[in-house]
Amino acid sequence: MKPIEAVNDFVIKFANVNGSGSASANELFAKAILRMGVPVSPRNIFPSNIQGLPTWYEARVCERGYSGRRGGVDMMVAMNPQTWDADVAEISPGGYLFYDSTRPIPASKFRTDITVIGVPLTEISNNAYTEPRQRQLFKNIIYVGALSVLLDVEAEVFEKLFAEQYKGKEMLLESNVRALHLGRDYVKANLQAPLGIRVRRADQVGDLIFTDGNSAAALGCVYGGATVAAWYPITPSSSVPEAFQKYCDKFRVDPDTGRSNFAIVQAEDELASIGMVVGAGWNGARAFTATSGPGISLMTEFIGLAYFAEIPVTIINVQRGGPSTGMPTRTQQSDLLSCAYASHGDTKHVLLFPEDPYECFEHAAAALDLADRLQTPIFLMTDLDIGMNQRLCKPFAWDDTRTYDRGKVMTAEELAAGKDFGRYKDVDGDGIPWRTYPGTHPTKGSFFTRGTTRDPYARYSERGPDYIYNMERLCAKFRTAADLVPQPVLRSAAHATPLGVLYFGSTSPAMQEALDVLTAAGIHIDALRLRAFPFPESVDRFIAGHEQVFVVEQNRDAQMHALLVNELGVDPARLVKVLHYDGTPITARFITQAIQTHLQGATASLKEAA
Repeated sequence: MKPIEAVNDFVIKFANVNGSGSASANELFAKAILRMGVPVSPRNIFPSNIQGLPTWYEARVCERGYSGRRGGVDMMVAMNPQTWDADVAEISPGGYLFYDSTRPIPASKFRTDITVIGVPLTEISNNAYTEPRQRQLFKNIIYVGALSVLLDVEAEVFEKLFAEQYKGKEMLLESNVRALHLGRDYVKANLQAPLGIRVRRADQVGDLIFTDGNSAAALGCVYGGATVAAWYPITPSSSVPEAFQKYCDKFRVDPDTGRSNFAIVQAEDELASIGMVVGAGWNGARAFTATSGPGISLMTEFIGLAYFAEIPVTIINVQRGGPSTGMPTRTQQSDLLSCAYASHGDTKHVLLFPEDPYECFEHAAAALDLADRLQTPIFLMTDLDIGMNQRLCKPFAWDDTRTYDRGKVMTAEELAAGKDFGRYKDVDGDGIPWRTYPGTHPTKGSFFTRGTTRDPYARYSERGPDYIYNMERLCAKFRTAADLVPQPVLRSAAHATPLGVLYFGSTSPAMQEALDVLTAAGIHIDALRLRAFPFPESVDRFIAGHEQVFVVEQNRDAQMHALLVNELGVDPARLVKVLHYDGTPITARFITQAIQTHLQGATASLKEAA
């Protein structure tokens, strides 16, 4: 088997033990390749415990800029004996296996169709260091050093990264540089390098930034005017409020008085956190909470209250595998239905679907505007893949002249002038009523906030006509939302085609590559990336304009498919489900194969019918 040969286009996967200190070393490796001007898309696949279980770090190196998972592994860095067999089996034919050769491993544990590279990492580390923890931590840097020679990554890049990380800590700087060169020196003296897969300097990173979606969403909340956050820790969302705290400490503290202009509360549970956010939104503050699927389940009654009482609330749902507590450290797009119709009775909520950290920033700020404008809960639907993995994206942008959209808020002057105030009254056909902030006027503008039925002037009522008026007005407001939310993005095929595909969120990077592969294979597909629910009219038109439309999503039950059928009345036979739900991010190869397999099956059926 001929070894794989590729420059700036390969997938390397690290198999480690959680808690071994490997995460920082693996991230160092990815950042070094970025510094050489080559795009990298890493993904950390980790267990839901503190230490001891297997963890993987997959880095895709791709000069063309594809950031989705490709599928397949060209090089495995096998550092975990527990997962050895599965890790070795995952390597593509012609690929490479890098391992710690300090202890002999039976020949039966290897494959004949891959290149095996052994470096006695433990022996090198034990000879250089005496403390057990040092031996473990620096063994990780040693293998990074070895890989840097094998893959032709410049030592100076690592040394500069170390200098930045350990500025003012010369002892740590020197010890890390030493460990790096221990690995490099061994490979230079004992092995042939570089390998068939290697890195070559390029200029494809430009001004792109390298960050994660949770940090981006938190910063978007700061720029979007959020002053209150209440939350309860839950993976994979906890780093959203933690990052919000960090940014508020930097941007929301008065430099003269030292006073904090924000409130962040770690509540006793999810119920308390959403209750605090609803209270803050009722009082006029821009407030948000961050959670995941199990938290949404606990919050639903408060969400229903906010919907019916029409209180602005922003909820950041970093989705993970379910049901129940599911897979806390795996990714899925599995909360669409539970969020779209959260709470009991007839409810519909606005959902935003960012595709990357840039849109996490952009949509978080937009969610706060939409919550005020529409006076309703807004869900920012990210997931673990976007939220907790770093990736390249456009630099964040903000217009300093931008003003916050507070929606229909009646002032004291308007009330004093005798303007009619009906808290739940539709005044112009968009379904959105006027509201007042508490204390706006000493005698006018007050109203009862309740979760029970009322008439347009907030007076308690169980009359059927009053209930119908209110429910139909809420539907009108939802239709208004379709024009206000981020609109879909169309990618037209080069040739006219009866085929279309709908996709959204973290599926986007893999989808972009899959479309290119399908086009190269002569399969032309128009693509529409959904960015929000409710669906704008353009989604209905797109489906109507194609004979078959693939719906690509990462859950078992085809939840986006169900939303499209339920909300648009689409014939289900026109929508083809492409479902991926093993907890790992979807790959371009999976999408390509699913679409090609369906089309081949459809062609075979037509031939049989003929």
